[in-house]
Amino acid sequence: MYKVLVLAYYYPPMGLSGVQRTLKFTKYMSQFNWEPTVITTGDVAYYAHDESLKNEVEQSNIRVVRTSAKDVNALLRGKYKKEGMPKEFTRKILSNLSKTFFIPDNKLSWSKKAYKTAKELLEKENFDIIFTSGPPFSQFLTASKLKKEFGLPLFIDYRELWLGNQFAFYPTPYHRYRHKKLEYGVLKDADKVVVLNRKAKEKLLLTYPFLKYDDVMIIPHGYDSNDFENVEPIEKENKKMRLTFSGIFYDKFTPEFLLQAFKELLVEQPKIAENIELEFIGFLRDENKKIISELGLDKFIIEHGYLNHSDVIKHLISTDVLWLMIGSLNNSEAVSVGKLYEYFGSRKPIIGCMPDGADKIALQEYKASFLTYPDYISDIKDTLIEVYNLYKEKKLPVPPEEFVLRHDRKNLTEQLTKAFQFYLRAE
Repeated sequence: MYKVLVLAYYYPPMGLSGVQRTLKFTKYMSQFNWEPTVITTGDVAYYAHDESLKNEVEQSNIRVVRTSAKDVNALLRGKYKKEGMPKEFTRKILSNLSKTFFIPDNKLSWSKKAYKTAKELLEKENFDIIFTSGPPFSQFLTASKLKKEFGLPLFIDYRELWLGNQFAFYPTPYHRYRHKKLEYGVLKDADKVVVLNRKAKEKLLLTYPFLKYDDVMIIPHGYDSNDFENVEPIEKENKKMRLTFSGIFYDKFTPEFLLQAFKELLVEQPKIAENIELEFIGFLRDENKKIISELGLDKFIIEHGYLNHSDVIKHLISTDVLWLMIGSLNNSEAVSVGKLYEYFGSRKPIIGCMPDGADKIALQEYKASFLTYPDYISDIKDTLIEVYNLYKEKKLPVPPEEFVLRHDRKNLTEQLTKAFQFYLRAE
């Protein structure tokens, strides 16, 4: 088998959707004649730890090498802890402070330790490819350094843009200059760049004209069909339409506009509102709960808190309709939310409240979708009415199977390993 060295700070037992892209790639690589070795972090503070994902790593016999380092988050929240996210005001201040003092990010210490670990492995063993997925982008720098020293092909995978991404904060012109210079250097060294969607590819090609069209390939987010096999749905205790959200709220990802729309529905058409439940899986923050109470919607809310991924899947296949919100962010047209693609695996109808961009295009292709802009409260209310009426008539739409299968993680991994293989043959 060929061997790929994977640098991945975010990896189980960490949870949430950002972890899963790298996990699923490494899970299926061996089926395409590639053996991954993953260098990741040890025990660190994080909002969510997921035992079901950790078990998946172990059951897949993925070789994992853990290396620890001083962690900024650990100083704030303890070494190994799962807890609710801080209030948004606090989180944003801490995030901006971190972006002020650490370039490209606060994982620099870990990335330096990962470099030493990787170097030791590369000196003892033969590898064929180096692969890394960011953020954090500090590990791109580590991978670039290893490529130069050992002459191995380098694949870098963007889960979001680096320069000017949706959460970017540049307190001075120097910060932006420094980020661009670092990214420029990494892209010069990379043999292949992987992005999530066409909009992200266009951004990179326009920002760095030295990149050729074929230098950047698109592999979208996906879902693991294996996760949905032999899963028993959870029986509902009533005949109300259940609308489910799975994920976390932060920055401009907020349930506020949906809740306000539901309140308007309750006032205008109480018979419909009384037959809808709003289910939240993940971190429903204190400020979100405050809005719910102020609007008098507590009795319509089902809150589960953070669940292991395997339990989340049960709720996705058991609900009637899924909901996702993406706020108006920097470069929002290039944003791809991993959770949306897992929604696709459920084959459930989806209400998407989001600006124009890659995810809206994906939902249009999914077809079993209802789209509004994120903060158009009246439109969201009207959409709830439309969806509820279809639910009562048993006429909710079903997505085309071909589209869903296109986003199976196994198929996406095959695309990646074919790119590995093609590059090696070209060499």
